[in-house]
Amino acid sequence: MDIHSASFVISNSDVEKCPNSKIPEYAFIGRSNVGKSSLINALTGRKKLAKTSGRPGKTQLINHFLINDNWHLVDLPGYGYARVSKKEKKTFQKFITDYFLNRKQLISAFVLVDSRHKPQEIDMEFMQWLGLQQIPFSIVFTKIDKLKPAVLDKNIENYVTELLKYWEELPPYFMTSSTQHLGTDKILEYIEQINQNL
Repeated sequence: MDIHSASFVISNSDVEKCPNSKIPEYAFIGRSNVGKSSLINALTGRKKLAKTSGRPGKTQLINHFLINDNWHLVDLPGYGYARVSKKEKKTFQKFITDYFLNRKQLISAFVLVDSRHKPQEIDMEFMQWLGLQQIPFSIVFTKIDKLKPAVLDKNIENYVTELLKYWEELPPYFMTSSTQHLGTDKILEYIEQINQNL
């Protein structure tokens, strides 16, 4: 899939105020500082579409971007160690949950995972929750350029082993590097394939 256009549509904290359209949506979510904004910019070929920050937890709203005038990319707040108050965290965790449970346009989620780390409990719990809600999702391993191939292979193998404790069949997964634009074409091909079958 070639990205011909990518534009910001709306930010909000209320799923009821999300775009009232029938086009498919793909939501991107992950722990704070996993490289989500950088991946979105790499996917769309727009350096400043999603705001990147050295401070974890920059995204605190549901952000809709219109891609090629026929699907929405949705940038959701990160979970984990964002530097926000407990009250703020509860607020945007609630609208994340509301989004996943109530947004009929959602086709699939992409859960971003930092390839440099061992399986994190918070990621595993979130994926299990998606599974229980029967929400389709894929895993996106980020920052693969930061590791030597042997270490990367070992880390992915550890993740697969952990996932198979909970899943009979693995969800699709992608290996990416935003800085080197690795794996972004495969994610776009996957989305295009789904869109063609809708």
